Amino acid sequence: MPEEISTKIALFKGKEIRKTLHNNEWWFVVNDIIGVLTDSADPAQYFKRLKERDEELAKLADKGGVQFVPPLMLDVKTLGGMQKAYCWHTEGIFRLIQSIPSPKAEPFKRWLAKVGYERIQEIEDPELATKRTRMLYKLKGYSEDWIEKRLRGIAIREELTDEWKNRGAKSHQDYEILTAEISKATFGVTPSEYKKLKGLKRGNLRDHMDDFELIFNMLGERATTEIHRTENSKGVGKLKADAQAGGNIAGGARRKLEARLGRSIVTKKNFINGSESRRRLRG
Repeated sequence: MPEEISTKIALFKGKEIRKTLHNNEWWFVVNDIIGVLTDSADPAQYFKRLKERDEELAKLADKGGVQFVPPLMLDVKTLGGMQKAYCWHTEGIFRLIQSIPSPKAEPFKRWLAKVGYERIQEIEDPELATKRTRMLYKLKGYSEDWIEKRLRGIAIREELTDEWKNRGAKSHQDYEILTAEISKATFGVTPSEYKKLKGLKRGNLRDHMDDFELIFNMLGERATTEIHRTENSKGVGKLKADAQAGGNIAGGARRKLEARLGRSIVTKKNFINGSESRRRLRG
């Protein structure tokens, strides 16, 4: 979707909207977005009034939600050097624009309406979402065999996060901590360390895993889900212990395979460098 968004925001042409990398994803300066869409002389005050009218937006902007991070004060470049600015990730900016009653926002709103309709379709027909995802990976050059594993991994991940939500994980940070526990036990590195190893600054780490990495990742997460259910785990503390245990099961299997093969499963390879890299990874 990011490519689709960037090609449809024509109204931003010639208008500077600053963005900065945070946790390997782009965060945009909120005042820049509001200024472009509303021509307000005081975007900060406009945002304050907007939150007074929209309680849901105010809640998300002030406290966030499950897997939804609120805006943060981040370093951005200005004419006077690096300064702190109020920034929000792409999903947050989309939600913000939904609340701005500006004719300039209509191209964005039409895009959001289209995406929202697709989401409704996908809820009614889950296979539709899978077909779209499969098509996107195919267009990017991934093999059918890899795509099958990736899609299965997505399903396993969704099962796991549903369990976390129902068993006491509430904040975005809770999900990050639990995910990191599984990763450390499975691969010996956290997701952020894994990204660094693969030379990734942004993007989804799992889209750069080879077959074995995907398989062991799935094993760690599926084992964790089953432990939660079997032991009826509740609370982040117990979920964290389960995550470590599930990861250890996958980590043990990984180490046995590495000993037999005489090489590491954790690899620096990624899909960044185009089709040649994909061929090497598939091979």
